[in-house]
Amino acid sequence: MARGTGTVDTVPQTAGTPPGGADDVSADGPPPQQLRNTYTWARALRRDWRLYTFLILPVAYLIIFRYVPMAGNIVAFRRFRPGSSMFGDEWVGFYYIEMFISDPKFWDVFLNTIVLGTLTLVVVFPLPIVLALMLNELRSRRFKKIAQTITYLPHFMSIVIVAGFVYQLTALNGTVNQVITAVGADPVSFMQRDDWFRTIYVTSEIWQVVGFGTILYLAALTTIDDQLYEAARIDGANRWQQTWHITLPGIRPTIVVLLILNIGTFMAVGFEKVLLLYNPLTYASGDVIATYIYRVALNSGSFSYGAAIGLFEALIGLTLVLSANAIAKRTVGASLW
Repeated sequence: MARGTGTVDTVPQTAGTPPGGADDVSADGPPPQQLRNTYTWARALRRDWRLYTFLILPVAYLIIFRYVPMAGNIVAFRRFRPGSSMFGDEWVGFYYIEMFISDPKFWDVFLNTIVLGTLTLVVVFPLPIVLALMLNELRSRRFKKIAQTITYLPHFMSIVIVAGFVYQLTALNGTVNQVITAVGADPVSFMQRDDWFRTIYVTSEIWQVVGFGTILYLAALTTIDDQLYEAARIDGANRWQQTWHITLPGIRPTIVVLLILNIGTFMAVGFEKVLLLYNPLTYASGDVIATYIYRVALNSGSFSYGAAIGLFEALIGLTLVLSANAIAKRTVGASLW
C-alpha cells in the first residue's frame, strides 16, 4: 500500500513462493489451507520417506489379497465353469440370487447364523470386560500374572486342538459323561444331538477367546487417571461405585470400537470351529452360512451359487458395521471413523 494514499500496490509473485501466500486468497487458486496441507505432506514425504517405505508391503498385501479378489464377485452374476474364465462364461443376472432366496435350506442356515451370532455377541462379548475388571482388582501381582497366563493360553491353541478337546470331553466315555454317570444319570451323546450343539459351541468359544480378549481392556484400564479414584474415595464412593462411574466410562471407547468390530463379523460365525464340530446329525442347529457356502461351492462345484450367497453375507456385514458405527457415534461419541 502506498504511504499516504488509498491505493494498493500489486506485489509480483516470485518463484518458489506458494501462490496466495499464508494470508492472501486468490480468486482463481486453491484455498490457503489446502495449499498448506499440500506442502506439509510434500515436506513430510521428503523428510520421512524411509519410514513410508514400510507401508509398501502392507499396502501391497491389502491390494493383492483383499481388493483384487473383490473382482471375483462378478461370478455371482455369471455362470462359472471350472477351467473357464474367472469371470464366468455367460451373464445370468440375478439368477443365483433368486435361487438362494427361494431355497428353504438357505433360510434355515441363515436363521442358525443369526442365533449363533446373537449368542456369541450377547454371551461371549461382555465376559472379557468382566474378567478384565476382576483382574484389575487383584492386588497380588504374582497371582494376577498366573491368572492371566491360564486364561490366555487357550487362544494360542489351534482350532483343531480345541475341537479335539471338545470331542474328548463330550464323548460317551469322556469326562463330562463320566461325571454324569457318577451321579446316577445316563450318558448323553452330545455331539450327535442338535439341541446341544449351540451350547457346546458357545462354551468352547468362551474358553478359547475370553482370556485373550481382556488384553485390550487391561491396556485401556491403565490409561485411567488414579487421581479420579482417589477423589472418589474421598467422596465416599465404594468399589462398585468407582467401577460404574470411573472405570467403565474410562474404557467405554474401547468397548464401543470392539463392539462395532464384533458386529461386523456377526454373520461370519466361527467357520473353522463350526466346520470341525458339526456333522449331518447337527445340521439342524449347527449349519451356518459359511459352512453352507463351503458345501455347495467347493464340495458340489456350484461356485456361482456360493459366490451369490457370499456376496449377500458381505452386504449384510457391511450394513451392520455402518449402522453400528453411526449409532455409536451419535449416542456415545465413540466410533471407528
